[in-house]
Amino acid sequence: MKSKICGMLNIEFPLVAFSHCRDVVAAVSRAGGFGVLGATAFTPEQLEVELAWIDAHVDGKPYGLDVLIPENLPLNSEKGLTSEGLAQRIPQAHRTFVNGLLAAHGIEAPDGAYAGRAGAPPPFSPEQAMKLLEVAFRHPIRLIANALGVPPPEMVALARDHGVPLAALAGAKEHALRLAAAGVDIVVAQGGEAGGHCGEVSTLVLVPEVVRALKAAGHSIPVLAAGGIMTGRQMAGCMAMGAAGVWTGSVWLATPEAETSEIFREKLVAAGSRDTVRSKSRTGKYSRQLRSGWTDAWEGEDSPGALPMPMQSLVSEPALRSIEASAAAGNPEARKLVTYFVGQGVGLVDGVKSSRAVVAEFMDEFAEAVSEMSAWLDDEA
Repeated sequence: MKSKICGMLNIEFPLVAFSHCRDVVAAVSRAGGFGVLGATAFTPEQLEVELAWIDAHVDGKPYGLDVLIPENLPLNSEKGLTSEGLAQRIPQAHRTFVNGLLAAHGIEAPDGAYAGRAGAPPPFSPEQAMKLLEVAFRHPIRLIANALGVPPPEMVALARDHGVPLAALAGAKEHALRLAAAGVDIVVAQGGEAGGHCGEVSTLVLVPEVVRALKAAGHSIPVLAAGGIMTGRQMAGCMAMGAAGVWTGSVWLATPEAETSEIFREKLVAAGSRDTVRSKSRTGKYSRQLRSGWTDAWEGEDSPGALPMPMQSLVSEPALRSIEASAAAGNPEARKLVTYFVGQGVGLVDGVKSSRAVVAEFMDEFAEAVSEMSAWLDDEA
């Protein structure tokens, strides 16, 4: 294909796959798409292991890396703050609420819960993200991406110094214009249907709005469409609206290579498009995830309300790991609480398929859609 994204990333097909799992990243890139590893949860040492594995299994195909550096995080100004120190600020009401929720479903509170990690940086630390990027540039990555705001100047400079394109996610046209002004090479226009952190504007509206706004401002930056995109026909539609390709995430959660548990995949396949919710219950910022007893509880009358990012992660992540473990051990009550980030496109998931098979389906459906649209023009002629 002649999409600008294909030239920038040296790929055959402008299908970008975001995943926290190295297996998905390597499989998608080998199949002709472009895998992007979500690196925020790794330590620099862990990331080195993950990227070395990808290098050895990607057959020389290109891949990228995604970090999360929130632009507006009050704690960014607190130098020397650790995960352990931040955990000490968690109110007792939140500890009591989570422990009670777990107990009501027959789940033991995790050992050392809500204590943070001694000496470790707090979740979503900008300093930690820059260390991850330093590790990444020791490998042949072909893209770096950032979410939750304009990338810091240091990230832009690193991308320039290494000759690697820089992408960033935008949930509104004004965000896209700020990204372009900051020097971003690719804008990911992510609609509210998306899994994880997302805005409220639908993909169908956001993509052409961002494309038009960037063009009017004199920017020739390619746009990747994101949010609820699960099929090649949707991909063709987004490119007809002006996108140069698509950024996908949720569709890979139903693959056997993904980091998701078997229980979550079962719930995902059974879910419909109305079974997701934008909730602060996981990170402290609104993120779309599968609705479950966990998300419902945080919206209930007894809830103390989610803590701001990044404190909520110190509450939620240990508890959610215990929930997954208890559900895997056969506790049916724990199963009710199992959740994960996923977009409204979940309603289009009809089974578990390999990452290679998903890429092949995207290619086939995209070609069919383009062929049909071309036939309409030929018939009119």
